[in-house]
Amino acid sequence: MPNTLKVLFVAAEADPFVKVGGLGDVAGSLPRALRALTTNFTGGIDVDVRLVLPLHPTVRTESATLRPTVTFYLARTGGRELVQVFESNLEGMPVYFVAGDPVNQTGAVYSSNVALDGEKYAFFSLAVLEMLQHIGWQPDILHANDWHTALAVYALQMRRLKGEFPRTFSVLTVHNLPFMGPDLAPRLAAYGLPPVNSGLPKWARAMPLPLGLWSADCIVGVSPTYAREMLTPEYGAGLQDFLQTRADVIHGILNGIDTKSFDPATDETLAFNFKPETVSTRVLNKKALQVRLDLMKEPNIPLLAMVGRMDPQKGVDLVLEALRLLMDLSWQAVILGTGDPALESAARLLQADFPERVHVETRFDLTLARQIYGGADILLMPSRYEPCGLAQMIAMRYGCLPLVRATGGLKDTVIPDQTGFVFDGNTAGALAAAIRKALALYPDRERWQTMQQTAMSQDFSWERSARRYFNLYQTLLSRQ
Repeated sequence: MPNTLKVLFVAAEADPFVKVGGLGDVAGSLPRALRALTTNFTGGIDVDVRLVLPLHPTVRTESATLRPTVTFYLARTGGRELVQVFESNLEGMPVYFVAGDPVNQTGAVYSSNVALDGEKYAFFSLAVLEMLQHIGWQPDILHANDWHTALAVYALQMRRLKGEFPRTFSVLTVHNLPFMGPDLAPRLAAYGLPPVNSGLPKWARAMPLPLGLWSADCIVGVSPTYAREMLTPEYGAGLQDFLQTRADVIHGILNGIDTKSFDPATDETLAFNFKPETVSTRVLNKKALQVRLDLMKEPNIPLLAMVGRMDPQKGVDLVLEALRLLMDLSWQAVILGTGDPALESAARLLQADFPERVHVETRFDLTLARQIYGGADILLMPSRYEPCGLAQMIAMRYGCLPLVRATGGLKDTVIPDQTGFVFDGNTAGALAAAIRKALALYPDRERWQTMQQTAMSQDFSWERSARRYFNLYQTLLSRQ
């Protein structure tokens, strides 16, 4: 086995260069965490991880000094596409940016134009493989993420059949299975990629994520439970039968959070900093939050919270209905998020009906989100499905006990009645019953504080995730 493990991490977005959603956090943090693994853990193996991204027009160039690296053409029917590769550096990690006309056709990382996005990410995925032939660096592992880069995994398999990249293995991480990408049949033909004629359902044979799942040496779901859920009709998005044939290569590895950034002991957005041993002072943040939200400044009233996208997947409708079922109890609630206009409207109606209890902010506000994590008592996450979830991990880090539905990463991260509350069912009634149970425990301040301290002590660091990915990479390489 080599003394250096070489990994190319391929993604559509990565913080701090360009970030739209959770993938930006993953691609910005996991590669650096892999590079930071000590040789004591790796058995003397150095980890050379490099990141490659499209050069979106929205890339924050102030975060990257771009140096031209190579220029080449990508062949396709009726002509060829010019590819320009630029290189930058992030804390010692080489970062490549792939530029070309298809990348520039939409200003956003993800657009509403399915055809243009399909062309952009097909071009990017294939250009990445061609780039490796020009920069003189061959990875041991090509690690792709979601449908946007899954075609790189498929193209790698096709080129390996021709004798190219004989020592490069592929890993495909699935962050959200239902998002499979558009039908790329014309583009596959244009770039000379053969179709898949068996294994996949007919409707999926030209879609990038299914093609990546078909060809990947290893598939990773972003939590152990989600990796199993993908094999079921409820969560398999129509691919469950196919995925069951690949069950032996499917693994589950939880994402992490930036524990340096999300640290209540140093977070400057909080009115008062605290640690597990001083969690009793956390109530001062609750008072400050109640002042900001124009809620009654009463520390003994439980403050419920929901932070995230206004989307049916997140169970926002269940929260709004459940709160109306709990008017016989004493509580306050804050809801922060934006998304589905109907859900936003329903949330504002709840506030209008109960202004002394409910405060709603339909916007994106990272500072307020942190203050909610640092001051609220319970975070509500009744997601209908949740591949991993980050909010519950951040909440626990800040001593805000999550109340979650037993699905995906929520089930894997919250220990029932020790670090939070877990319930089954998918109805407002089931959620209301779980909230009622949690509120009954709230007056027991000693037990509540013990749960907070236990939650704050959980390890949700990216180092933990990186170690598991490293071991997975080594298992793949041991096949040689």
